[in-house]
Amino acid sequence: MDTKDILKNKINAGRQRMTTQRLIILDELKKVTSHPSAYEVYRMVQRKIANVSFGTVYRNLRLLEDLGLVQELNYGKKFSRYDGNTDNHYHISCEKCERMDDIPISIWKRLNKNTSNATGYEVKAHRIEFYGLCPKCQGEKRG
Repeated sequence: MDTKDILKNKINAGRQRMTTQRLIILDELKKVTSHPSAYEVYRMVQRKIANVSFGTVYRNLRLLEDLGLVQELNYGKKFSRYDGNTDNHYHISCEKCERMDDIPISIWKRLNKNTSNATGYEVKAHRIEFYGLCPKCQGEKRG
């Protein structure tokens, strides 16, 4: 199923209208792994729809998140980042430039079970973020 069909099904289920802006926002987020801020998403969409407003992009990001089509990543940073990959996965952030990347390792499902056993909670998912210096910032530190 392509992005348009996924969006259409979720939009209809949520009793929302399918719009060009929503489709383009979702398409642009699915193309990148850079976890852009709302403003960066706005700039990406603006290349396709010149007269789109930041408010429109921001409201649609919220709706797409509510529909489970994008993730908002906010780990106490200055601003949220958005991820078009809604599969459970880990992230790593640079403490200097705030770059954020996916970590290409499997989710440690045993952590859910161990936590459930220790607390009695029914654990459905977990989120872990790693911090450090990205390769570019490491190079600047040495130079």
